[in-house]
Amino acid sequence: MHRNPYKASNDAKPMSKELTPELSILMVGHVDHGKTTLLEKLSGKWTDTHSEELKRGITIRLGYATTTIYECPKCKQYSTIDKCETCKGKTIPLRKISFIDAPGHETLMATMLSGAAIADAALLLIAANEVCPQPQTKEHLMALEIIGIKKIIIVQNKIDLVPKEKALENYHQIKQFIKGSIAENAPIIPISAQHGINIDSLLETIQSEFTTPIRDTKKSPLFLIARSFDINKPGTELKEIQGGVLGGAMKQGMLKEDQEIEIRPGLKKEKGYEPIKTKIKGLMWGEKKVSELIPGGSAGVLTFLDPSIVKADSLTGNVLGIPSHLPPVWDSFSLKPHLLERIVGAKDDLVVDPIKKGETLMLNVNSAVTVGVVTEIKKDKIHATLKIPVCASKEDRVTISRRLGTRWRLIGYAEIEG
Repeated sequence: MHRNPYKASNDAKPMSKELTPELSILMVGHVDHGKTTLLEKLSGKWTDTHSEELKRGITIRLGYATTTIYECPKCKQYSTIDKCETCKGKTIPLRKISFIDAPGHETLMATMLSGAAIADAALLLIAANEVCPQPQTKEHLMALEIIGIKKIIIVQNKIDLVPKEKALENYHQIKQFIKGSIAENAPIIPISAQHGINIDSLLETIQSEFTTPIRDTKKSPLFLIARSFDINKPGTELKEIQGGVLGGAMKQGMLKEDQEIEIRPGLKKEKGYEPIKTKIKGLMWGEKKVSELIPGGSAGVLTFLDPSIVKADSLTGNVLGIPSHLPPVWDSFSLKPHLLERIVGAKDDLVVDPIKKGETLMLNVNSAVTVGVVTEIKKDKIHATLKIPVCASKEDRVTISRRLGTRWRLIGYAEIEG
């Protein structure tokens, strides 16, 4: 069994068998540091399926996959298959987890932030054959800190491409980089995703470090929509047409099959946005169809919506829940911003200037992305009018990005004041 040569990991605590995902793990890092390759190794699924992703070799949309962590009771080895590769004996399923593959390219920061909104923990991938940190490595770590994802494992990938001395040098660069950050005490696991080296140690660390959060199923249900799509193939007979599918994660509460639901802000009309009401036709949790859905892992809600409404992620950023029990929809709001001292992710070391009246900002809240124009500034608050309204509670954190040249750069976060 491969072990972390930098730090001995704790023995994993076996858990009861779980047939549905109980944890969502976000995979982040600089472009081409191996996120999608690692996810394919862990789940058997290649998440870059969009035509542009295949051509360009980068993740553009959020990718999803699930896997089950198994342990061999004899060898104490961890894997994602039900048979031990060492002794060939039967392995025991410990739990199922969901992965979210976020883009690493600097132009797609908004998509990464949407993925972070539905995650419980994160794997930060850092390539051993490049100097650490790279620009988006810094930006993604800062995003995790701002959003409040505290459970982080550093994955030092591509160790097969460098000699031992270079891998150790890169390890010390990583330690220096995370010093003083939310990930200062995070485990660092060296792997080769391409060749499957040390994947068992990574799984062991996930199992021991990423405990399942306590879920509140008694609150009014809220489902954050991160994807929406039409599953019907061209030429499908009218009588066989399936309703639109919504992908994302439960934030709180419980949804049930045949339940009446509402989606906000909803569809754009001539005079603003109109909430959508429909009914749940089915619920998917991982690859399993269920009658009830609670927080934990990514999931799918099958509806009776016209498929044309949900095409091409058109409902991404909406919130789903029980009619009349959803958070308010904001066309504009007052924010209390907390700005970073310096801009992360940019090549130059730039100071974050104060927000100005008339400035256009990119705002992320939950899985929604919108643009807000600053119409008023008073003391420590700003007022922004939104291009696309958002459904959010005052407790939800808003991340703020500013346009610098052709890129949006993360500059801070804010609370909704009203």
